[in-house]
Amino acid sequence: MKKSEWSDKQLEELLRQMPKIHDHRNPRDIYQNLSIKKRKRPAWILPGIATAAALLLFFLLVPKMLDRTEYSLDRIGQEKSSQEEQISLPQEDSSIQMKKEDSMKNETGLSGAESKMLMTGSDKTALYEDEVVDGTVITYWIPDSQAQVLVPVATVVPKDSNKNWLTYFTENMALLKEEEWGLSDYYPLNATFTLDNSKNTVIVDVPNDHNYGEGSTSETNFINLLKKNFASNSQVNKIMLTTNGQPGIEFGNFGVVEEITVEPEEKHAYFFYTPDGMETTYLVPSTVRYQDITAAFEAMKTGQPELGLAASLAPSFPFKDVTVRENKLIITMDDNADMENNLENTHSFEAILLTAKEFGIDTITILNAPIKLLGPFDLTKEMKVPLAPNHRTLQ
Repeated sequence: MKKSEWSDKQLEELLRQMPKIHDHRNPRDIYQNLSIKKRKRPAWILPGIATAAALLLFFLLVPKMLDRTEYSLDRIGQEKSSQEEQISLPQEDSSIQMKKEDSMKNETGLSGAESKMLMTGSDKTALYEDEVVDGTVITYWIPDSQAQVLVPVATVVPKDSNKNWLTYFTENMALLKEEEWGLSDYYPLNATFTLDNSKNTVIVDVPNDHNYGEGSTSETNFINLLKKNFASNSQVNKIMLTTNGQPGIEFGNFGVVEEITVEPEEKHAYFFYTPDGMETTYLVPSTVRYQDITAAFEAMKTGQPELGLAASLAPSFPFKDVTVRENKLIITMDDNADMENNLENTHSFEAILLTAKEFGIDTITILNAPIKLLGPFDLTKEMKVPLAPNHRTLQ
C-alpha cells in the first residue's frame, strides 16, 4: 500500500477547516444502539440454538408419545381381551347348554337339541283331535309310486255348513301334491260323485274313455281306493258304478261291476313306508286283517317286505304285557327296556296308536316306561288315539 503523503499536522488542519456536524439524537438512544451492537451474537450461535430447541422439544414430546403409545397398546390389549371375552361367552353358554342337554338326556333318553326338536310336535305324522279345531278331516288314499299299496293321507279343510263330506272330498282332490309327497299322481279322479243319503250310497260315474280298467293293478287300486276313501270319510255302505250314466263299469279282469260294498276300515296293523329317495316315513295299514291287537303287534315286528312295508315295532320298544279294558289299551314295558327318545321310536308309538284305533281303542296308557318323554308324547299320561294317519296341509 502506498504511504500517505499527508502529515499528521496537515490532516489536523484540514479537519478543522471542515464544517461542524451536530448529532441531534438523544444520548440514551445512542447508548442503547451501542449496547445492542455489543450484545450481537456471532452467526455460528444460531444453528446451535435451533439444535438445542429441537432437543428440548424432543425430550418434552417423547415421554408424551411414549405415554400415548403405551395407552394405545393398553387399549388394543383391552379390546383384544374384550373380544376374547365375547368369543368365550358363547362357549360358556354352550357349556351350560350342554349341561342342560345332558340333564335332559338323562331324563328323556335323548340329547337336549334333538329332544327340543321332537318336543315341537313337528315329528308327529298323524292327525290328532287338538289339531282340528273347527275344521273337517278328509282322508285320501293314494297309490305309492310302485302302485303296490295305498297310502292314507289326512288333511283338514275349513268347515262349511252348506257342504257335506263328499263335497269336501271332490273339491280338494286337485290340491293334493302326490308327486311332491313321493306318491303316484292319481288325483283328481276322472269321475263324478253323487251322494244318495236315502240309500246311504255314493254313485260314481266315469266317462267312456276312462282308464281305470287297464290292467289288474289299475282295476284293483281303483276299486279298493273308492272303498277306503268312502269308509274313512263317511258311513256309506254301498257304491254304485256307472259309465256315462249307464249301469256298471267294465274292467278287463273283473268284467262289468255295478255295485261295491263298503266295509269299515278296521283290524289292520300299521307299518312303515318310505318312498324311494325320500326321508319321509308314512304309516300304512296292512292289506290283511288280524284277529286281535296282539296278533297285529306281533306282525308289526317283521313287516311286509314284499309290499315295501317295513317293521314298525323295533326291538327297542319291547312289551311285557298288553291289556284291553273298556276300549282302553294298557301296555306294560319290560323291566329292562332300554328305550331311546328318537324318531324311530316316536313313529313306532304312533303306529301303536293307529293300530289300536283299528281295534276300537280310544286311549293308550304306557306302564313302566323307561323314559318320560318320547318325542312330543308324554308317556306318563293317557294318550288318545289319532283321528287319521299321515297329516298333510293343503294350500
